[in-house]
Amino acid sequence: MKILIALFCGAALAAGAHAEPFAKGDPAKGKALHDKACISCHARMVGGDGSKLYTRADRKVKNADQLAARISACNVNTGAGWLPADEENVAAYLNQRYYKFK
Repeated sequence: MKILIALFCGAALAAGAHAEPFAKGDPAKGKALHDKACISCHARMVGGDGSKLYTRADRKVKNADQLAARISACNVNTGAGWLPADEENVAAYLNQRYYKFK
């Protein structure tokens, strides 16, 4: 019995280790929020459509935690007024579109 419990716990931990970041977020809602609040600022920073912030070789965001922190900081700095669920939606969109963190 102990062996079965140990195997079950190991399998559960392994499954959690590969969980998709921002799985609770809705990328479609995140895109709408992003397009409304982020594009104009990013375009002023890097020109064009602003997506260079996400695709440049020296980008600052290197993992899912940093992405979440950056979104939260931008939310505060711009006064976007997003709720935590909104931030999760934006993170889900950016991760799906640009970052592909696992």
